[in-house]
Amino acid sequence: MSDALLKVRNIESFYGPIMAIRGVSLDVHEGQIVSILGANGAGKTTLMKTISGVMDPEKGQIVFDGREIQGQEPHRVVQAGIVHVPEGREVFPLLTVDENLTLGAYTDIDRTRINRHRELVFDYFPVLGERRNQEAGTLSGGQQQMLAIGRGLMGNPRIMLLDEPSLGLSPILVQEIFGILKRLNAEQGVTMMLVEQNASAALELADHGYVMEVGRIVMDGPADELMQSEDIRNFYLGVQEAGVRESRRWKRKKTWR
Repeated sequence: MSDALLKVRNIESFYGPIMAIRGVSLDVHEGQIVSILGANGAGKTTLMKTISGVMDPEKGQIVFDGREIQGQEPHRVVQAGIVHVPEGREVFPLLTVDENLTLGAYTDIDRTRINRHRELVFDYFPVLGERRNQEAGTLSGGQQQMLAIGRGLMGNPRIMLLDEPSLGLSPILVQEIFGILKRLNAEQGVTMMLVEQNASAALELADHGYVMEVGRIVMDGPADELMQSEDIRNFYLGVQEAGVRESRRWKRKKTWR
């Protein structure tokens, strides 16, 4: 395989005296979808913030398209081609859909290109086009997640860092949004790095996966192989399946009452 588009080598990042990620190394090749799995507190979000420049690593190296970018300001990282879609959507609630999208293109001065990217967003997320003059805070959770992804696309990314895009969404919406991400990767060539607790959905979408525990990478491999791994199935997929069964049992009990 060709040289990786994004290379992370032995990164260490801290919150004060607490080491949040410990010697993490990974590769993301152009055109890939790579999923990062792990429980809460594993260091997944810290890894994303470190790559996107929101946090500076104490040690290690981040190389994007052959250039070191660790320690650069976030807007410089965006200009280089890395766009971070953070956990929790974080849309601007009092601004319209259109205004939120415009903010996603703040590093671009080419009006024609900005309008082309906006139309691309509306092609993939038609509901945003229908609601372009609506305040973002009045959208549903799923629509806000679509807006957050669309705002990221306005930055014309070569790689998108997506932090928990399924958070708080129904299974039907998760399926819809992940389907759109798959299309964006296949049709527009957008490379993606995806942080997820929904291991099943993440591995179905991805080409390659990494598993984090307590700030370290403890396992990686092709996504289809990880899906068949007994450890992954027991710890991640098994926990999710048990949660679904418990949710169904509780709903049946509630209906009976």
